[in-house]
Amino acid sequence: MVYKKYKTINCRGKLVDFNRPKIMGILNITPDSFSDGGKYNSEIRALRRVEEMIDEGVDIIDIGAQSTRPKNADKISAGEEMIRIGNLISTIKKHFPEVLVSLDTFYGEVVSFGYNEGIDIVNDISAGQFDSEMLPMVAKVGLPYVLMHINPNYHSMHKKNIENDIILEINYFFSKKIKQLLDLGIKDIILDPGFGFGKTIEQQEQMIAELEYIDNQGLPMLVGISRKSFIYKPLGKSPLEIEDEIQTLHKQILNKGADILRVHDVGRTREIIGI
Repeated sequence: MVYKKYKTINCRGKLVDFNRPKIMGILNITPDSFSDGGKYNSEIRALRRVEEMIDEGVDIIDIGAQSTRPKNADKISAGEEMIRIGNLISTIKKHFPEVLVSLDTFYGEVVSFGYNEGIDIVNDISAGQFDSEMLPMVAKVGLPYVLMHINPNYHSMHKKNIENDIILEINYFFSKKIKQLLDLGIKDIILDPGFGFGKTIEQQEQMIAELEYIDNQGLPMLVGISRKSFIYKPLGKSPLEIEDEIQTLHKQILNKGADILRVHDVGRTREIIGI
């Protein structure tokens, strides 16, 4: 008998497998996110949105207190991120203990705060490059870590300066960074190729077409294309007008090996792709 080995991560002692893809629902608690800024920046509205996503079948709630949109985003401090988050994480875990909570931050101090509040996953867009305390803190708390391909510093994260083949570039980046994480003792790793960060429209189209050639080294892969400009700009549409196109691409991405879809519309995603 041949046994199929599924990818897994250990979330605070709970083994999470990817025998079916997981849906990560986006919860922006920022006043200035590009598509839903200000909608959920109070605890009551945020909790209502969490309950809606759980009813729609979400697997992971991804909380973000800092906007990283391409233009005119105001960088805030770790302290301000923690003020924005407040008691939201612990309140979610109190009322919805079964849902996994991911924290979208590039600050080690915020990871420590989030760990004490009950988060299950660290989602760091910076690959540990924006704060020298990030990776040591992730190693200390022992949570799964989302490693995203990105340019090396905050001010260059959206600069489209990659001249090499984008798939080769991502594979080289992951190869180096995975070794760094393993050397630090970070073993539960999720890869994110970084759609929307420092890549041209053509490069991102190539990433979708050739996603199966990204060397995930047997690790789970997260893909976040929801409301990204490389989809809506060529179509002359707004971020809120491309849900059909997003779901079509989601089907392609899942067929090419993605394990987690990071989305705004949980219900529509689950309905369309049938997971």
